[in-house]
Amino acid sequence: MEEEKIIAKANGEGRHVVLGSTADDGSENPVVITAAAQSRLKSFIERIERLEEDKAAISGDLKDVYAEAKGDGFDTKVMRKVVALRKKDKAKLEEEEALLDLYLSAIGGL
Repeated sequence: MEEEKIIAKANGEGRHVVLGSTADDGSENPVVITAAAQSRLKSFIERIERLEEDKAAISGDLKDVYAEAKGDGFDTKVMRKVVALRKKDKAKLEEEEALLDLYLSAIGGL
């Protein structure tokens, strides 16, 4: 039935979602999605659209903050690196720094 697109692929729990069925006459008409599946699909799509709008707004806000910082003379490229470093786990960051030092010393420095 997965090949006929009547059942969605299994989710992480091994469950399938019934989307609909083929036409009663056995013809190769498109799958008809049940009303419940249509409602669920619409709900997912609307949630995704809202999140995409939120993401665009946040992205715009970040751009504004970086532009303001740049206007005050800060190097935004370095600021982005600082933000990325602060996101990392302290132990992982220390490990990366140690490896960087090791690799640089192995090749004779910069």
